[in-house]
Amino acid sequence: MGKDTRKLIANNKKARHDYFLEELFEAGIGLHGTEVKSLRMGKCSVKESFIRIENGEVYIYGMHISPYEKGNIFNRDPLRPKKLLLHKNEILKLQQKIAEKGYTLVPVEVYFKGSLVKVQIALAKGKKLYDKRKDIAKKDAKREAERDFKVKNLDL
Repeated sequence: MGKDTRKLIANNKKARHDYFLEELFEAGIGLHGTEVKSLRMGKCSVKESFIRIENGEVYIYGMHISPYEKGNIFNRDPLRPKKLLLHKNEILKLQQKIAEKGYTLVPVEVYFKGSLVKVQIALAKGKKLYDKRKDIAKKDAKREAERDFKVKNLDL
């Protein structure tokens, strides 16, 4: 297996739906032995996870890695915060961007790159939730108008 082969473990479709992904970064992740074995079996979820920068270090919270069945006492907490490995200049760049209003960090994918586990994170801006009440009101008014028109035509 070459270093550049990618095997997808988990994908965060919700991130692409809820955010405009502006810039992507590839980060390593600090794991323990049984967690890697569980990832090899594809037991990972990043749907509800988020990323924070604390004291110049980047952590991912809410990333669920199911406990390895044969791991017994060596298994770690499936939801423990995991450290992401990035270069210092990347972390500083991300910190400056996050300080701006509306920016956040979201995990996009977890994958194997060769034998290493990588997390693709994105600098993202939240999408505005579309207010559907106006459309619903317009549809109701249109339906009412059509109903009234139909009733008037039948009376003729």
